Amino acid sequence: MNKTYITKSPEETEKLGEKLAKSAKAGDIFCLSGDLGTGKTAFAKGFAKGLEITEHITSPTFTIINEYSGRLKLYHFDVYRLEDEEELYGIGADEYFYGEGVCLIEWAELVKEAIPESAVWINIEKDLEKGENYRKIEVRL
Repeated sequence: MNKTYITKSPEETEKLGEKLAKSAKAGDIFCLSGDLGTGKTAFAKGFAKGLEITEHITSPTFTIINEYSGRLKLYHFDVYRLEDEEELYGIGADEYFYGEGVCLIEWAELVKEAIPESAVWINIEKDLEKGENYRKIEVRL
């Protein structure tokens, strides 16, 4: 099932992330894809709020994964710098995928072969012709 949302500000993108996270449960995997600057980190900040996480959320570009505690643990991945799926397995991704928390994976399309089929895919696109902050966000369940 696909659902499409339109947001017109980083705050709206954040609120959508928060809304989706409120129904998240342990073992869920959410995969974020989109070009640089589309709002993946804004979405992630809202997602963390939806999990009742109060810590400051940053993209784990150089650390690959950040862990946060809230209603559920959040395992926030940024796999942009990984070479391939094997590297993802090398950092113990399976333990996170099948653990007690929720995974949010930025740039997941780069390691899609390693992602369990049950994952929710979220694609964020910008359209500058419709405005600097216009985002089309497609959620595939």
